[in-house]
Amino acid sequence: MLEPLLVSATCEKALIFLSARNEGYLREIADFFGIAPAPLLRQLEKLENGGILYSRSVGRTRLYSFNPRYPFLAELQALLAKALTFYPDDIRDRLLNDRRRPRRKGKPL
Repeated sequence: MLEPLLVSATCEKALIFLSARNEGYLREIADFFGIAPAPLLRQLEKLENGGILYSRSVGRTRLYSFNPRYPFLAELQALLAKALTFYPDDIRDRLLNDRRRPRRKGKPL
C-alpha cells in the first residue's frame, strides 16, 4: 500500500505541491518546480493507481487531489506538512501563496 509513495524526488515534489495547495494539474506542478512533465505524469499516474491520489477532468485539464478514502491520508498529510517546514523559505512561501483568481481589468501591477 505504501509502495507507490517511496519512489523519487519527482514524487516528493508532486506530493508537497498537492499538500500545500490541495489540488493541482500537471503543467502547473511541472512549471513550479522546473521539471519535465513526462516523468511527473508517470509519478502522478503511479500515485493514482496506488490509491493515494485521484484525478478529475475540468474542461481539458486533469486536476489531481488526495484521495479522501486513502487509509493513511492523515498520517501522510502530517508527514508532508512536517517536510514542508524544512523547505527553503522562498519555495515554501510560493507554495503557500496560492493566487489563482485573475486580476481585475485595468488594475495596475
